[in-house]
Amino acid sequence: MTTFAELLLNGVSLGSIYALIALGFVVIFRATEVVNFAHASLLLAGGYFTAVLHDDIGFWPALLVGIGGAALVGAAVEFLVMRRYRGSDHSVLAIVTIGVDILLATELTRRIGTDILSLGDPWGDSVVTFGPVTIAQTRIAALLLAALLITAFLLAFRYTSWGVAMRAAAENQETAALMGIRLGRVSLGAWAVAGGLAAVAALFLTVFPTPGLERSTSFAAMKAFPAAILGGLDSTTGALVGGLLVGVTESLATGYQGDLAFLGRGIGDLAPYLVMVAVLLIRPAGLFGTKELARV
Repeated sequence: MTTFAELLLNGVSLGSIYALIALGFVVIFRATEVVNFAHASLLLAGGYFTAVLHDDIGFWPALLVGIGGAALVGAAVEFLVMRRYRGSDHSVLAIVTIGVDILLATELTRRIGTDILSLGDPWGDSVVTFGPVTIAQTRIAALLLAALLITAFLLAFRYTSWGVAMRAAAENQETAALMGIRLGRVSLGAWAVAGGLAAVAALFLTVFPTPGLERSTSFAAMKAFPAAILGGLDSTTGALVGGLLVGVTESLATGYQGDLAFLGRGIGDLAPYLVMVAVLLIRPAGLFGTKELARV
């Protein structure tokens, strides 16, 4: 029972990190109806900025620079690349994001090389004990900070003019434009917000018990892709639920993989995708996704 409780707590914490990444996928999709495959590079960029600066300016200032830097990279991608293809088919735009991801990932991995970079977090390898259950402080910090950021995002999405503009653009972009909403500004803000959220996720994906930031860290972003898909790509609530489902599933499958040996090695990495496929077989639009209706 103790093992199950530890795995569950770790899964919820990991799921909150995946929820931050999934929110990035969702916010861009709602603003532009484009699946952003360059999101992994935004995550890697945010982590890299924090890692190279924390020795010089301290952890918290470096983290703020990392968040701002990733947001700036996201905004630059939208302004310099994606805006040039506005009006193109959405599948074409998705392919463009793959090209952007290749370019960014190649440059970042060249800079990182074979090193494993520390982000200089203040928690180290400290753990907290709740009775028989032990959990790393980094996991608790991840859960609390993710909950704070997600709450702030949802409030902004619901009550600010940017949030209203994004919801209007998600409903009907042409009508929103006719009502005076600047779609370019909405899209730019969405890419910036997604980059900032990815930078925070990069921090908690690379601290204890993970050794640090390396060039393969960006692959973790793709673990959040099933979270966005099974929750519904146009649903912020779906991103949260999907992130938690993926995190808990991965944690439990990894923790009990000895009992699941008949399924083969690495079941923890595969389990989120199996859950995604199972959900999509029942609900093709995801748990909270909007079903498209067609009149015939």
